[in-house]
Amino acid sequence: MTQHVAITDPMVPSLATVVDRRQELGDTWTITLEVDDPGLLAFRPGQFNMLYAPGIGEAAISVSGHADRASRLVHTIRDVGKVSHALASLEPGMTVGVRGPFGTAWPVEAAEGTDVVFVSGGLGLAPLRPAILHILSQRERYGRVSILIGSRGVKGILFPDQLDAWRRRSDLQIEITVDHADTSWRGHVGVVTTLIPCADFDPSDTTAFVCGPEIMMRFAAQALTDADIGEDAIHLSMERHMKCALGHCGRCQYGPYLLCRDGPVISFDRLRRLLTIKEL
Repeated sequence: MTQHVAITDPMVPSLATVVDRRQELGDTWTITLEVDDPGLLAFRPGQFNMLYAPGIGEAAISVSGHADRASRLVHTIRDVGKVSHALASLEPGMTVGVRGPFGTAWPVEAAEGTDVVFVSGGLGLAPLRPAILHILSQRERYGRVSILIGSRGVKGILFPDQLDAWRRRSDLQIEITVDHADTSWRGHVGVVTTLIPCADFDPSDTTAFVCGPEIMMRFAAQALTDADIGEDAIHLSMERHMKCALGHCGRCQYGPYLLCRDGPVISFDRLRRLLTIKEL
């Protein structure tokens, strides 16, 4: 790999080399990056990087790899626009710019000693995966752990091989539901909130991590509070268009918050009112 000089200006991307590219879904790819700047590897579960496709632009992408064992960066990208298409199309050996890590993190340390419930919708499992991997690597520090996953269809379930491996563990509960089943599906059918009554947790001592489409997170957070989990113990990953990632440009403003700085992970007690305002 070509040696690059580490960049200290947070607005200037460091260079990274794509060393692996894997198709996850029809429109979703995971790329693995090798970097020379060790600061890029010092991320916490839930944080994001700004990935720069040369000549195209930047996009905020959550890190989806293991934070505790990071020797490379892993990002899972859905091909939905010009920049994400360029990033998802990167082949091994190609170069990409990286700035970060940015934003708040899943409070995995504060959750030690509690039961933990993960609720994922759509591609939400990618930003949640670093927190899941952290907890599984230090499993004895946590109580019961449940992972609840919702998908539009069977073919939209992310990381199926890893989910199969997790399902074989006796210390982990995995529940998956789909909105629309085919003849091969033998699991739950319905929205992800229907899985919450299936989860095994003590609501008085539980931490919940929620990530997915905004409307799904709003209903999931409400369902978790209806299950008597405290609003301050429910954490959501909010995503908006990030431009500077430093809290300067205001593109990601959400009510009083700048999500690149105050988020993306924010507790539900701070978001409840904002999530009901359609204009936001």
